[in-house]
Amino acid sequence: MKNIIFIAPPAAGKGTISDYLVKNYHYEHISTGDLLRDEIASGSEFGQKLDIILKSGSLVDDETVIQLVRQKITTLAHQAFILDGFPRTLKQAKALDQLLDELHIGNNVAIYLNVDLDTALKRVMARVICPKCKRSYNLNNEKLKPVHKDICDDCGEVLIHRSDDNEETFRVRYDSFMNNTKPILDFYQDKGILCEIDATMPLEEIYEQLEDEAEIRVKGGCSND
Repeated sequence: MKNIIFIAPPAAGKGTISDYLVKNYHYEHISTGDLLRDEIASGSEFGQKLDIILKSGSLVDDETVIQLVRQKITTLAHQAFILDGFPRTLKQAKALDQLLDELHIGNNVAIYLNVDLDTALKRVMARVICPKCKRSYNLNNEKLKPVHKDICDDCGEVLIHRSDDNEETFRVRYDSFMNNTKPILDFYQDKGILCEIDATMPLEEIYEQLEDEAEIRVKGGCSND
């Protein structure tokens, strides 16, 4: 079973797919955003420094994010993991590659969830999330709706719309992602670990392809190699 590095534009379905892998195959879901928030909430000296950086509106530097990822991965005791939200740039991809080499973690696959702007925009306008457990739902998809309107199936919290889930902001986020993505894809393609999945397919088909690419159900390499 391979560790998964997700590369995906906003609203590609990464959260839903990660939830599936966690629940069915016991992957550890490592979200760099969650790592930052958890470190700040801990009240540690490191967390206090992060809080100042974020409140100032500055970006957290690559070295700091790598430090958080390192701390998390070293606690996993060989458990397979999903990396979510990192790397976002070629510099970060190279730093991550060096970290995994140092930790002797080599069983990895980079999964690019490809989704066009129009499809992603429709999804994001119908998206609601749980502010507590972070599970996301889509009000236009019967399979992804909450059982009870506006209530999280998992923890019972009231669901909310993200403040940045509006058309103008989303288009900026999507364009920014796409502008930074090609060098990362080329990097992982050159390493021979890149797989592309059409994120507009039905979820069952996405899950099946992902299970094959990550060697969860059957042995076999990446179909795009």
